[in-house]
Amino acid sequence: MRTAHDIYLYSRDVSYIPRIAAVHDLCGYGKCSLGVAIPVLSAAGCDVCPVPTGLFSAHTRYPVFHMHDTTEMLVPYLDAWNEEGVEVDAVYSGFLGAAEQVDAIMRLYREHPKALRFVDPVMGDSGQRYTTYTEELCQAMAALVDGADVLTPNLTEASILTGIPYEGQDVDEEKIRAYADALIGMGAKVVVLKGVVHGDGLIRNYLCGADVGFVEIASELLPYMLHGTGDLYASSLIAAAMCGRSLYDATAFAGDFVRDAMVITREQPDFEMRGVSFETKLGRVAALLG
Repeated sequence: MRTAHDIYLYSRDVSYIPRIAAVHDLCGYGKCSLGVAIPVLSAAGCDVCPVPTGLFSAHTRYPVFHMHDTTEMLVPYLDAWNEEGVEVDAVYSGFLGAAEQVDAIMRLYREHPKALRFVDPVMGDSGQRYTTYTEELCQAMAALVDGADVLTPNLTEASILTGIPYEGQDVDEEKIRAYADALIGMGAKVVVLKGVVHGDGLIRNYLCGADVGFVEIASELLPYMLHGTGDLYASSLIAAAMCGRSLYDATAFAGDFVRDAMVITREQPDFEMRGVSFETKLGRVAALLG
């Protein structure tokens, strides 16, 4: 069996700038979603083509926010792309605002059959669904598991997708394998399960798949939580993969990059609400091109 060190999702021609359709929401204040994906992937030398699934004044941890649902615009939006002959090398999906938006992602898959499929099923955390996620939307999200080249759920999202009960962040290997096996059985090619915490100062992410086995990758656990770290993790993992790094190296890079960004964030005013601050670390992403 090959290992995660031997598997590369993308072979990078240094003279070519790959295009990534980023299907995610856009948040005005509080760094997350497209506000993270665009700069991180751009730093990795990728042409980020946003497909906005919702417009938010601020992220949903703020007690007051305005959301504009963009569902009605997605069909003509992608029609225009089709007429212009837009081609993409990868589709990266994250937060969705309505169950019907899954159809837009499926359309991108049909129209770009060779594109890599990165699915970050942004649905909830700490055992709770996000307030904007209905049962219908959660069921629709499950359809994106089938065929995902890389699926990056946290334990809450793995529970929602599989129906396996959530038992907290401190779970044993048997539970992690149960989630992973279920998601692979649903059609995911590679699963990265995020955020296992045993109280020993480390946060563990698990890289799983039929061709990669079961690999634990740990990084330092910081004693606070920040909004947008999941988006930063997925975006930096994809950035490394699109720069030609192996699955193992991309997963390890993402964990370390998030930790370093969280350290910087702690020095900012109102840091627990403003979202993860990664800007001064983007040089590390750009260095992946070297």
